[in-house]
Amino acid sequence: MESRPLRYFVAVAEELNFARAAERLGISSPPLSRAIRSLETELGVTLFERTTHRVALTPAGEVLLEEARWALDALDAAGLRARRAAAAEPKLVLAVKADGDAGLLEAILARYAAGPAALPVTVRLSAWQEQSRLLRQGEADVALVYEPYDRTGLDTEDLTAEPRVAALSVSHPLAARTGLRLADLGLREDEALRFIDEVRGRGQDLAQLLALVGLGDLVALLPASVAERYPRPGVVYRPVLDAPAAVMAVAWPQQSRSTATAALVRAAVAAAEAARGRVAG
Repeated sequence: MESRPLRYFVAVAEELNFARAAERLGISSPPLSRAIRSLETELGVTLFERTTHRVALTPAGEVLLEEARWALDALDAAGLRARRAAAAEPKLVLAVKADGDAGLLEAILARYAAGPAALPVTVRLSAWQEQSRLLRQGEADVALVYEPYDRTGLDTEDLTAEPRVAALSVSHPLAARTGLRLADLGLREDEALRFIDEVRGRGQDLAQLLALVGLGDLVALLPASVAERYPRPGVVYRPVLDAPAAVMAVAWPQQSRSTATAALVRAAVAAAEAARGRVAG
């Protein structure tokens, strides 16, 4: 299966309109329609239900859309990684959110740099949930990610797991409590990770998020280490006894065969183990 028909299919599947998809692709509608019908013939399935008023994905089309996106991302990523590998000065890119390294970033970089044949490392500061996309698209080689995150196409190794605290405005009715449960925040256990994802998505960085908390605009569930590393006037942190642990992992593309990437992953695991040893001691 060639990549061009897949790109045509994804455009139609996302637009659910042949004219808009053709405009997006820079072609006319007739060759787009022919390409989609040819793809359906090749696969032996119907991908779209077409009427005069609407275009909708069939069950087969829904499956292909998910797989095609991944396949096209992987193809584009392979080209990008090849170009980066051919650069005069090859380097690794480590994606991390500015406040999302559990205090391990310096130790990871130091351990990696001390290894044989270490490459220069560029730290790419990314937005919440952006790291997985950067890995899949070939724009990063390794990432530090907090749950929840999209594992599609990635291998991961957990590094840290810590309790969560609720960040509250000092004026919040729950601020006077010494400990909380999810029910106090109006959450069930199965809703906690989605809530964390939605709230973290509202702030570009932790400072912005905590500013919103201090204003009373929201409550956030954060790793317990944040309470020590980021004290803020107007914000209090209270342990949430039944919240899921804040798990941080190191992630890399499944298809990676880079020895330099593997060395950076090993450095991350070793740095986390050393940090746990210091705490236990």
